[in-house]
Amino acid sequence: MKRRDFLKKGTAAAAGLAASQSLLQPLAARETGAPAGRTIPRRPLGKTGEHLSIIAMGGIVVMDVAQPFANNIVAEAVDRGVNYIDIAPSYGNAEERMGPALKPYRDRVFLACKEQARDKAGAQKELDESLRQLQTDHVDLYQLHALSKMDDVHKALGPGGAIEAFVEAKKAGKVRFLGFSAHSVEAALVAMDQFDFDTVLFPINFVMYSQANFGPQIIQRAREKQMGMMAIKAMAKTVWPASEKKNHPAAKCWYAPTQLPRQAELALRWTLSQPVTAAIPPGEIDYFRHAMDVAERFTPVNEDETKTLMAQAKGLEPLFHLGSA
Repeated sequence: MKRRDFLKKGTAAAAGLAASQSLLQPLAARETGAPAGRTIPRRPLGKTGEHLSIIAMGGIVVMDVAQPFANNIVAEAVDRGVNYIDIAPSYGNAEERMGPALKPYRDRVFLACKEQARDKAGAQKELDESLRQLQTDHVDLYQLHALSKMDDVHKALGPGGAIEAFVEAKKAGKVRFLGFSAHSVEAALVAMDQFDFDTVLFPINFVMYSQANFGPQIIQRAREKQMGMMAIKAMAKTVWPASEKKNHPAAKCWYAPTQLPRQAELALRWTLSQPVTAAIPPGEIDYFRHAMDVAERFTPVNEDETKTLMAQAKGLEPLFHLGSA
């Protein structure tokens, strides 16, 4: 797709979205069970019947912090209307910190967890350990983590694969919904076709979308299948220049993030203007708090803002490309 065609489609979609208000504001208006004074809107999660805050709290926020800090930031997030928390055992000691911090609010949040094992026994072991660390008897969404190669998909969804543990865990009441995250368009499409997942978690980012045509295929397939669509890497910019990473304050980001505050806001608003339920911001506390601020006053990007953002994306190296599986 030529860049000018992409811009026309992107700006038209954003304008149509704002004009019709069919995807964004009404979804917030239809939320249920929201705490008094909440300002972060919520949207339906596919056909699950759940409504999630448009910003999630990524578990990396509490990785390597003191327990009192973890307790306070979780309390702040819930108080501001965040009801979607995403975590994984691969995030260092994040589950250990999240368990006690989340305990007072467990019945008020949608807890999503991810696992990296591709075999049944490994997936069962990871789930049981996550439940122990998180101090809960179930997670609301259990996801295959980071499907990046076709081999990942074939192992996880084949005989003796992790998906067998997922199905058994759902029957046992340990998980409510099943999903996956991926960093490959090709692997994600195959996974979506081979199993009836409830959700998909995928990079939806202005640089990848415009410079690599990476992401629109997954949005389209998720809509066709009525799957819940959640976004990662909304506030990412490009790969780290070696000279910059060492001294950058965003130490928890493995990629170069967008600049705070304006570019990061535009990037996040662009992602939230696509047909997604929610976005998970970087694990850096400054980016997470900024994302909550943006969510509280969210409006879809307009045509001029889209042009500005796409101009900033020109020439940047995307984090992911087509054909990487």
